[in-house]
Amino acid sequence: MAAWSEGYWESADGLRLHYRDYGGRDDRPPILCLPGLTRNARDFEGVAERLAGDWRLIAVDLRGRGGSARAADPASYAPLVYVDDVERLIAALGLGRFVMFGTSLGGLIAMLLAWRDAGRVAGILLNDVGPELNPAGLERIRSYVGRPEQWSGWDEAGLWLAQAHGEVYPDWPAERWAIQARRLCREQPDGSIGFDYDMRIAEPILATPADAPVFDLWPAFQALRGVPALLVRGGRSDLLTGEVAARMAEEVESLDIATVPRVGHAPTLEEPEAEAAIDRLLRRVAR
Repeated sequence: MAAWSEGYWESADGLRLHYRDYGGRDDRPPILCLPGLTRNARDFEGVAERLAGDWRLIAVDLRGRGGSARAADPASYAPLVYVDDVERLIAALGLGRFVMFGTSLGGLIAMLLAWRDAGRVAGILLNDVGPELNPAGLERIRSYVGRPEQWSGWDEAGLWLAQAHGEVYPDWPAERWAIQARRLCREQPDGSIGFDYDMRIAEPILATPADAPVFDLWPAFQALRGVPALLVRGGRSDLLTGEVAARMAEEVESLDIATVPRVGHAPTLEEPEAEAAIDRLLRRVAR
């Protein structure tokens, strides 16, 4: 496993937030890795294993996840707050130009950061997310986020994940589900295994009606025009439709699209199709 150092920074409301820093070349922009809603910095372990050394990767735990503190007010589990948190990390580390890899929620954060200042973005990867989200996928996420689960051991946790989310990764063997369990979960104080996030991250989501007006993110996405960009889409994704992906390619000509077959929301970025596309993106960035 690639080596990393632990890093911390402070949010505007005083939370101690955590990131993993995988070392890499100083003559290349670092890659800021932003995970999905219920995920954490460990989600990018496979990506870092392949790229660290050639590239510096900074894998973030959003507030309430992994090694980051939990918020006193669950209303702060909101995209614009996450954006401000990451802005403070960028400032704390003195990052001038950087690449962003954003999975799902992390991709939304990345687009909003680019909208604020696209000139600092050396490249961007959006993992199975775009400026328009399919209601069916959002409803599936609403159905499971914030529901605590507890297992007696790691094998049981992996089996549960395989049963609950097998349609997303239908070809995964038991060994791959065991890896996923250790990325998504942690050992609890009583020795049981549970998810590694604050269940209250669901409160703002569940408090918002499913038919509430949606904020228009197309201008944020359009800010990426001219930026080396990659969209990785799961061929079975229920969150990002092929029609939206096609419009994204029309709106931003610099966008490369890679589809990972027989994978739903979201690819791990360790699939051959994703890795080849990442290499293409990083070659564009290096040039």
